[in-house]
Amino acid sequence: MKRMDRSCEVAWFAALCDDDYEFLGVPDPALRSSWTHCRDIALAAESGGFDRILLPSGYTLGIDGAAFAGGMAPLLTRLRLLLAIRTGELWPPQQARQIATLDQMLHGRLDINIISSDLPGETLDSAPRYRRTLEVMQILRALLEGRALDHHGEHYRFAVEPPRICWPGGASPLFYFGGLSEAARETAAAGADIYLMWPDRLEAVRAIVADMQRRAAVHGRSLRFGYRVHVVVRETEALARVAAERLLSRLDAKEGAAIRARSLDSASAGVARQAELREDADRDGYVEANLWTGIGRARSGCGAAIVGDPDQVLAKLWTYQEAGIDAFILSGYPHAAEADLFARHVLPRLNHAPITR
Repeated sequence: MKRMDRSCEVAWFAALCDDDYEFLGVPDPALRSSWTHCRDIALAAESGGFDRILLPSGYTLGIDGAAFAGGMAPLLTRLRLLLAIRTGELWPPQQARQIATLDQMLHGRLDINIISSDLPGETLDSAPRYRRTLEVMQILRALLEGRALDHHGEHYRFAVEPPRICWPGGASPLFYFGGLSEAARETAAAGADIYLMWPDRLEAVRAIVADMQRRAAVHGRSLRFGYRVHVVVRETEALARVAAERLLSRLDAKEGAAIRARSLDSASAGVARQAELREDADRDGYVEANLWTGIGRARSGCGAAIVGDPDQVLAKLWTYQEAGIDAFILSGYPHAAEADLFARHVLPRLNHAPITR
């Protein structure tokens, strides 16, 4: 295989939201989110050589990402954290202070995954919700760059000084952000640093990258691109396919539908696209070579996995890099076991390093 010389960031996933299984859709008490279980996943990601770990956000499931980040700070020496926050949950100056505190505890190794979603009990139309999201992003960036702010916006009005403990040099943590709708794309173009996408066919990935590059240029900005996908890697393709099929071997279809419906983003354009891919897949669930959509039968959001032997998984990642992807956020089931397999069989062959501010 032709080696990809351009570096990429490779992150793993901390299962903070009760999203860890041996058999998808079948809860396992040993894999439920807890401080101990999620701590061990993060420590394994650091020892395995990953660049970063995503701390997802949930309200009714699992444990709090910000609290978890603070607990992990003294235990990690190298790994960067990507903390997911839902805009509107906290007053933005308070959130800026929280982020600045965690960033200091992590010696500058914190970045932010911005999520634009309804809050529990709230139904906000897409356009004002994304306007709120962009307003929050602009507020956070200003305060985390150490700038005082006299803000009079659509959703927030205040005058505050920046957190005293902002990272030296006036650099904000990086903002990762995703979404397929028109409003989401415009928000990303105007305010994000890394545009995140969920699994899709290669031609669609190329089209999204090109579209977002054009949109960012209109704002006088540039974007880097991230790809969130599951992986199932085994010594042979046949073994990988068997492992993927085993994940679904005890799934009840009604339970899978209930899991998908519980998500706050269950009606989003991105989730709809994941459903389209499942519908277009072959009878084994593959929508293109080595891209398996079965994961989406038991979870909302990111619903496909790269399935194959180490050479196939590596080649697939390189193909995405050639399409413009700069960062990968990976996961697998169970998370600790699959992270170890990827770290041993694929990660050492990737030219990788964290994206930094």
